[in-house]
Amino acid sequence: MKRKIAVVTSSRADYAHLRWLLYDLARQPSIDLRVIAMGPHHSPAFGHTGKEISAARITAVECLLDSDTDVGMAKTIGVATLGLADALGRLRPDILLIMADRYEMLAAANPALALRIPIAHVEGGEITSGAIDDAVRNALTKMSHLHFACTRRAAERIADMGEEPWRITFSGSLSLDSVRRERLLSKAQVEKELRSTPQTLLQRARKNEAPISLGPKTVLCIYHPVTLLKKTTEEADELFAALADVQPPIIFVYPNADAGSRELIRRAEAFAAKHRARVLVNLEHLRYLSLLKNAGVLVGNSSSGIIESTSLEVPAVNVGIRQQGREHAANVIDVPAERKAIRRAIDLGLSPGFRRSIQGLENPYGDGEAAKIMTDVLLKAPLGKKLLFKRAAP
Repeated sequence: MKRKIAVVTSSRADYAHLRWLLYDLARQPSIDLRVIAMGPHHSPAFGHTGKEISAARITAVECLLDSDTDVGMAKTIGVATLGLADALGRLRPDILLIMADRYEMLAAANPALALRIPIAHVEGGEITSGAIDDAVRNALTKMSHLHFACTRRAAERIADMGEEPWRITFSGSLSLDSVRRERLLSKAQVEKELRSTPQTLLQRARKNEAPISLGPKTVLCIYHPVTLLKKTTEEADELFAALADVQPPIIFVYPNADAGSRELIRRAEAFAAKHRARVLVNLEHLRYLSLLKNAGVLVGNSSSGIIESTSLEVPAVNVGIRQQGREHAANVIDVPAERKAIRRAIDLGLSPGFRRSIQGLENPYGDGEAAKIMTDVLLKAPLGKKLLFKRAAP
């Protein structure tokens, strides 16, 4: 019999990382692959990205509330849990694979636990102490039965949590598979693609606005709500103040669908109305990686500033506490959410000397072979009681 593996994706962000894993799993004759798409995938505000999922069997779970508050986030978990309980009850996969540390993943893990479905978890053992992601990630680790760690230190932390060594695999990050396996667009191609992008994905340009141009001074900004703070946009004041003094062009990419995301979108749009800047709603992953490759510096608190930027040899200014404690290479400049510190870091990142100094860095998140490694493990992992019954490592 085929081994049934279900994979949960909650947004374009995690699907972009999962895409090559889904591609490899779908080509295994002994695997019956199912994809469960939830949350922002079905939201017009976030680009209706569910239609881009390439899989033969997709189960849709509607759960994202039309809200910009922490109560909305909490209720989304509840709605998603109900939907996923029904979906998993029907599918009954041999293994459920979940990704990273988004709060929606709790809604997948909880019913899986009750239904005795073994869980494979990607990106356990990492640290982001400035967001609720940290607690979510650690909870998912203890609820899971197979662990794919993105760094060797993360694998050690999972073992320190009492997980048995045979359950832990250092795979590297799936986000680097796209860097290795796809041909990125040139600077001219990216600029052409962005000029021709449908308005559903690109904020409507102002009359007579100059087209997006990329170069060594282009600032790409991706800033997400800091979910551990009571006011999740508290640190954003200093970021926008720092950017106001930066020589354009500046390109913003939409934040995650967390409490405070709409406020950040409004602020980015207001900033763009007064400065030479653009706001991109949603980008297909190849376009995004190509944009990042051709930018001068990435500014914000996105995980792509920690992981992909190193392999693409792009300076990254990591602002505030959201990614606090996360491993990274020397191309990442950590700064507090303080305008002068942010501005100094941007100037450093844009300097030719710094750009030269980060060429050829080793990425602690692997070499882009994660999908192959994970597929091999998922093919060979024992099923039934051997996988489901856990004990503390000696």
